[in-house]
Amino acid sequence: MKLFDLTGKVALVTGGNSGIGLGMARGLAEAGATVAIAARDQERAKSVLPSLGDKAISVATDVTDPTAIENMVAATVDQLGGVDILVNNAGTNIRGRPEDMKVADWHTVIDTNLTSAFLASQAVYPHMKKAGGGKIMNNGSMASIFGLPFAAAYGASKGGMVQMTKSLATAWAVDNIQVNCFLPGWIDTPLTQRARQQLTELHDNVLRRTPAGRWGAIEDFAGIAVFLASAASDFVTGTAIEVDGGYASLG
Repeated sequence: MKLFDLTGKVALVTGGNSGIGLGMARGLAEAGATVAIAARDQERAKSVLPSLGDKAISVATDVTDPTAIENMVAATVDQLGGVDILVNNAGTNIRGRPEDMKVADWHTVIDTNLTSAFLASQAVYPHMKKAGGGKIMNNGSMASIFGLPFAAAYGASKGGMVQMTKSLATAWAVDNIQVNCFLPGWIDTPLTQRARQQLTELHDNVLRRTPAGRWGAIEDFAGIAVFLASAASDFVTGTAIEVDGGYASLG
């Protein structure tokens, strides 16, 4: 369907070499976009490039470094001609009780998950404005809805992501830039695989709580990526869309 056709568009996906980011990058590529994946692990990034089309590139990036973020966007523009779509997906978590959290760990999570998304959005803004519009989508997580006793910094970063999304959406709507948030539920990724090792009861609890009766897969994010990147969502901005198999619907 032409409404979802991304031919000629350039998409930049942070943390696009694995997990949800890779699932979204593949969806965007299948819809016709040329994809740049930004990540620290370039060996892994280069290993997934064949699944993203002949023109896909990888950009070495540390999203906690503001200069690296500027260079990431500049490299994408130089090599692919612009940035029409930005997926702020890179993230981390340091688990533990809030009373035990070190301030350095707090800053690591906030800088990786939230500050990087703000700086990347700032960096692509002039390119999108010049091009006449663009699409930004942010990984907000269901932790923006529910309190997790072992993830205070993570939850704060994701709650902040939702509110930042709304602020950017209202500020840049006049420039025809739509900014939206997607809220993953429990998805089978390297991040949650580590969580299951640390929290032995997590797997069964997720299956019991999720109406769909399964963990999400990275392929479940191809559709939301294409929708939020395409003309189909031109009048959708400032939203937070749950992709969780019904988890949040139980209240």
